[in-house]
Amino acid sequence: MSLEEFHRNFRSDLQTIIAERVEAGEGPFPSDELVFAEMVMEHVAETGICEAPTVCHWSGKVGNAKLRITGYALSSDETSLDLFVTHYFGTDELNDLKDSDATATASEGVRFLFRAASGNLDARIDPTHPVRDLVATIRSRWGEIDRLRVFVITDGKTKTKRFSNKEVHQKMVAVEAMDMERLFRHTEGKPRDELSVSLVQSIGRPLPCVHVPDPDADYEYALTAIPGQLIRDLYLRFGTRLLEANVRTFLGASRKKSVNNGIVETLRKEPEHFLAFNNGLVLVCDEAAFERTEDGDLGLSFLKGLQIVNGGQTTSTIYFSSRDDRTIDLSHVMVPAKIIILKGSQDEARERLISNVSRYANSQNAVKMSDLSANRPFHRELEKLANETWCPDGATRWFYERAAGAYNVMLLREGTTPAKRRNLKEMIPPKRKLTKNDIAKYHEAWRCKPNQVAMAGEKNFAAFMAALDDDPNIVPNPLDARWYRAMIAKVVLFKAIESMIKTKEAKEVFRQGWVNIATYVVSVVADRLGDRLDLEQIWMRQGISGGLRDLLWDWAVVVNSEFNRIAPGQQFSEVAKRADTWAKVKNADLKLDRSGIPELGR
Repeated sequence: MSLEEFHRNFRSDLQTIIAERVEAGEGPFPSDELVFAEMVMEHVAETGICEAPTVCHWSGKVGNAKLRITGYALSSDETSLDLFVTHYFGTDELNDLKDSDATATASEGVRFLFRAASGNLDARIDPTHPVRDLVATIRSRWGEIDRLRVFVITDGKTKTKRFSNKEVHQKMVAVEAMDMERLFRHTEGKPRDELSVSLVQSIGRPLPCVHVPDPDADYEYALTAIPGQLIRDLYLRFGTRLLEANVRTFLGASRKKSVNNGIVETLRKEPEHFLAFNNGLVLVCDEAAFERTEDGDLGLSFLKGLQIVNGGQTTSTIYFSSRDDRTIDLSHVMVPAKIIILKGSQDEARERLISNVSRYANSQNAVKMSDLSANRPFHRELEKLANETWCPDGATRWFYERAAGAYNVMLLREGTTPAKRRNLKEMIPPKRKLTKNDIAKYHEAWRCKPNQVAMAGEKNFAAFMAALDDDPNIVPNPLDARWYRAMIAKVVLFKAIESMIKTKEAKEVFRQGWVNIATYVVSVVADRLGDRLDLEQIWMRQGISGGLRDLLWDWAVVVNSEFNRIAPGQQFSEVAKRADTWAKVKNADLKLDRSGIPELGR
């Protein structure tokens, strides 16, 4: 597939999603540009480049200077912030975006950041606009935010992907383009291809190593010691993408629970002994290059597709400790590292090897199987059920995206002609694609954990995985078709509520927090109706009856009113995260008239 074909297919997918939303009653809003932005931002999050993004369009002027953002992603600890600004052509032809125009677009986001940090935007933004929360966070957390990026997302093609950094109040802001070419590379290859480092450029020399090639094996081996400063810089640049996707939650969990006191003490008091005291890292990479050092010994000069599969706590501790304690000097810190260089050409074999390296390298630590999320039985069984279970019409089915980007890979591999691609999208439309985070959201909403679901993305997913470990009886073992049909019915229920309250007419009542309202309504349904609701009927209909729709509307109105009563004038996205919000909504006065609701039987 060529880049131009990829662009045309992306345009086709965009139009399909817009048509689905118009059919659902959401009307012409959001615009093509914002739907495009949403698609790209979700892709950026799925590849691990940023955390769960929020579409949040705002534009304004300060004097003659234009300020604008289309969305943002804020890390869970509020120390990393990504802003997204669109440069949208909206044409069937692939356009070149000049570097000067790309940097001009990025400047709109940089100006927004500057004004927000300065406290000069509050009076210019409507009190009910969702961007106010972001502005307040930037202003209050400015001292703690240590990684800032502005992404120009475009349906064009840029020559440059990473531009010169900008400075805002003594902080450096990285500027990147996420264009069609970069998206195409992600789809055709691997997102981790971008995790590359030239050691010669980074530390000024090749890194001395012991190299163990094996012509008969599917990997090579190198043993070295990595400077602590380089580890800090790599984490600052790549964030959690450094950690292999299957164990991404390990880094977050270890960071939240406690920082290893021994590592911190060594960094502070005996940095020169770090190499002796620390167990080190295990890394995998897709490619490696070697050069001779000044002494004539062999050294590592370049790594591509780099991932840390063991040593997440060491990595995060080096980064966060040196960030929070400026007295820590990493110049004398060396970290032992074992590097596995993959040789096989088959992607599936490579991923299986990575998974096994990750699993066995972590077996010495208290890392649960939930950390190996994509490869644990739950996800494999769910993927199999989705592929084998047809909807009652016998012509369509749902798609479970166990691995990020699998839906697009399926379209690329099987949709080799426009007709085949069109047939595939009719059989498995984009609206029936479910990610791991989606399943966690719908499942936990039904399990009456709406405040946990409001944490969104990786946080809710990690909690869901932990719950499966703590109580395996939450789901059947193994998963079966009956459970799958009920799960999809819960998805249909959730989507029906969200679609209903996002229509143009409904926005007179529901002005914000649609996903939060839908989550709480689903939790209320599970709490009040539970096993009395016939989920099999919803599966058979792939929708809900008019009577149930009316009930859900009434309950959504009550939930919306409760949110406004609990915290008037506040953003629902924040109110929804509070445990006491669920307690109050749960006890709200919710009327139930069973007549005319076939899903409730007699």
